[in-house]
Amino acid sequence: MRCSIKLAYLLLYNLLQFSGTTWIFTNMTARLFFFGRGAQVDIFYSVGLVMSVCQLLSLLELFHIADDIEKGRLLPRFIQVMERNLLLFVVFVGQEDFQSQCIVCVQLYLWNILQLLRYPHGLLCLVSSPTSATHWGRYTLIIPVYIASVLAEGVSIWQALPYFDRGMHSIHLHTTVNVRYLLLAYLPILAIASSVTVSFMLKERKQQLDIWNKKLKRK
Repeated sequence: MRCSIKLAYLLLYNLLQFSGTTWIFTNMTARLFFFGRGAQVDIFYSVGLVMSVCQLLSLLELFHIADDIEKGRLLPRFIQVMERNLLLFVVFVGQEDFQSQCIVCVQLYLWNILQLLRYPHGLLCLVSSPTSATHWGRYTLIIPVYIASVLAEGVSIWQALPYFDRGMHSIHLHTTVNVRYLLLAYLPILAIASSVTVSFMLKERKQQLDIWNKKLKRK
């Protein structure tokens, strides 16, 4: 009974994330196809709410791994989830004037490609067995896409800095700290954290492809 509830929950979670990600990707692609570069002006406005919900839901994945509901390494997943939520809610949502920039559109595309490589594979693992294409995408193609995503995150933060200067945004702790300096300090942290994540992804790729090759030999 417990196993069936766990399976149903994971199926529902992965299906929700896959549906949301597919909707965002399709919506963005259709807008760019019909309106060209002019679509980027309001593209975040059109998909931002669904994107925010999907990213907030991704926080549940940390509890999945911590509670052993889902197999995976907690540290790299934590890094990926937190870096996206920080950029999305502090920079993209926090700076409406910045939302029309081209890098925002690029960033959303890369994030959604990453999710489209993950969630279909997760669904197939729950109901049957993933295909060679989805398995390759999940553990091989995802690595260069993730690296490109991190580079785009760095560019997004760098390009957003002047917008924080104009708005004089600040966070009150014991003293007033300008968000601009927090974002600048975050850039080297992003580089180190993403390097750790890539090393984990490469190890995971080797392990999974070894398992996959053994399964193929048995067949």
